[in-house]
Amino acid sequence: MNPPIRHSTRLLWVGLGLAGSLLVLALLLAVLKASSGNPLPMYGQVAPFTLTNQDNRPLTLADLRGQVWVADIIFTRCPGPCLKMTRQMQELQTAMPPRGGAKLVSLTTDATYDSPTVLKAYAQRFQADPKRWMFLTGNSAEIANLAIDSLKLTAMPKKPEERQSAADLFVHSTIFVLVDKQARLRGIFETSGEGIDPVRVQHDILSAVKKLERER
Repeated sequence: MNPPIRHSTRLLWVGLGLAGSLLVLALLLAVLKASSGNPLPMYGQVAPFTLTNQDNRPLTLADLRGQVWVADIIFTRCPGPCLKMTRQMQELQTAMPPRGGAKLVSLTTDATYDSPTVLKAYAQRFQADPKRWMFLTGNSAEIANLAIDSLKLTAMPKKPEERQSAADLFVHSTIFVLVDKQARLRGIFETSGEGIDPVRVQHDILSAVKKLERER
C-alpha cells in the first residue's frame, strides 16, 4: 500500500472513530435529557394545618401554597443529629438562589419546650432568614398530623429508661422532604448515615427544587 492510500485509510478510521464518539455522546445526552425531564414522584397530599412560627405568628398550609418547600423535624435541645440537620438546612438556605421562592420549614417535636421565643433564638444561631426559613411549633397533635401523616416524618418520645441524658427525649427521622406548589409531597432525602454524601444530597435537593419551581 502506497503512502497516500495509507494516509487516506488512517483518516477514514479517525473519522469513523470520531463519528462513533459523537454518536455515543449524543445518545448519552439524549438519555440524560429524557431522565431529567421525568416528573418527580408523588407520595401524597399535605393536609391543612395551622402552626406558629418563631416570630409567634400563625402559619397555615395556605401561606405555603404556590411555593416549593423543604421540611424536616428537629428539637432545639436535641443531643443527637439535630444540629447536623440544621447546619445542612442552613447550607441549603445559602445555596438557594436569592430570588428563588422556595421555603425551608423546620418542625419541632418538642412543642412543650420549643416555644416561639426558644425557636427564634435557635433560628438566629443559624442565621435563618425568617422570610425563607420557618421554625414551627404549636399543638402537639397538629404537629404530629403534619409531620407523620402528611410529610412521612417519624417522631416518637423515648421511654425514660431508654434515655441517655435528660435531653434525650425523642427518636425522629433524619430525612428532608420536598413539597410542591400544590402542597403535594414530592421528594424524600436521607441526610445522614453510612454512605450518605451530604454534598450530593444538597445537590439532589436543589435540583429537585428547581424542577418543581418550573412546574405550574
